[in-house]
Amino acid sequence: MKVVVGLSGGVDSSVAAYLLQQQGHEVVALFMRNWNDASVTLEDECPWIEDSNDALLVAKKLGIPFQVIDMSDLYKERIVDYMFAEYKSGRTPNPDVLCNREVKFDVFMKTALSLGADKVATGHYARVDSTFDENGKEIFHLLAGKDNNKDQSYFLCQLNQNQLSKSLFPIGELTKPEVREIAKEIGLVTADKKDSQGLCFIGKVSLPIFLQQQLEPKEGEIVEIFNDFNGFQQKLPDFSSKLEELQFLSKKTVYQKSDGKVIGKHQGAHYFTIGQSKGLGIGGHKESCFIISRNMEDNIIFVGEGKNFPGLFRKALKIENSDVHWVREDLRLENGEQLAVKVRIRYRQALEKAFLYQFEEGFYIEFVNPQSAIAEGQFAAWYLDDELVGSGVIS
Repeated sequence: MKVVVGLSGGVDSSVAAYLLQQQGHEVVALFMRNWNDASVTLEDECPWIEDSNDALLVAKKLGIPFQVIDMSDLYKERIVDYMFAEYKSGRTPNPDVLCNREVKFDVFMKTALSLGADKVATGHYARVDSTFDENGKEIFHLLAGKDNNKDQSYFLCQLNQNQLSKSLFPIGELTKPEVREIAKEIGLVTADKKDSQGLCFIGKVSLPIFLQQQLEPKEGEIVEIFNDFNGFQQKLPDFSSKLEELQFLSKKTVYQKSDGKVIGKHQGAHYFTIGQSKGLGIGGHKESCFIISRNMEDNIIFVGEGKNFPGLFRKALKIENSDVHWVREDLRLENGEQLAVKVRIRYRQALEKAFLYQFEEGFYIEFVNPQSAIAEGQFAAWYLDDELVGSGVIS
């Protein structure tokens, strides 16, 4: 089988290519150049050149064909412009999820298939399996990686059945230490290379500097809320329907400047996100202050002291029906139906018990335990056991 590997210059994709080669596949390596502007990366670093060189050295070591493809215009259009628009509107996007949906498993996959590939492989810590339904139709399952510390299934939460049918994740059964050990044994230059901490395919980026390319600084006030009687309440009123209860539980608290006290200044509400505590420049508190809300129109950030501040928590969230995505279309809920699942609302968050509710008015997730820092624009992903079956953009 001919397999095109997205060789990123890191240890994970390097070992993925090696394992496929050991399995007897015809392996071709493609490196995606997705960013050209070094002005926003951290000082003295030009990550794509270094990564491309490392990928080339790995391909030479393995004796497999290697090619660089420039997708920077596409990446800017589909990922970077989207990021700027989301931050400007007061939402918190996840570019890595979008990168997988719009770039790696869309245009990159189509490019690979046009080169005669049967499958496309990446170095994600995830697994894909398949079964057949009663009609003989093959159903593909997106499963969590075996390494709980590195599971990256969340980043793949927007993939569909067709994309999964063409995808391979060779290291999904391995742990990170096992991957590094394989790389050392065969002498790969990437064996001890640190994991990328930057935005998908851009590299080590200072996010505020990156955002300042398009979003102008604008001084605003930081308002501390002290007694949050409007935040999550343990004692709920009586509701006439489950929908009414979910609408109440998922509603975001709206604060006014008069509800608290001005304690500082910031350079733009669009640079921050719900639950953030770093970079606020606030002192004089026993515990850190966390952002609990933002007023984008008036450019005000509202904070509360301590990680257990009530205003940080909500017990439910809403997803617009148009933003609901089922990896397993056969499990899609009809109006009025519900499903017990486990959910995460950010990468590396522990899975939380929750219930899904589908209504004509919208899609809701109600958690067994209140969740901290639910941020608009992020993705909620839901699982049955270790299978990711769907996801959606938090509204």
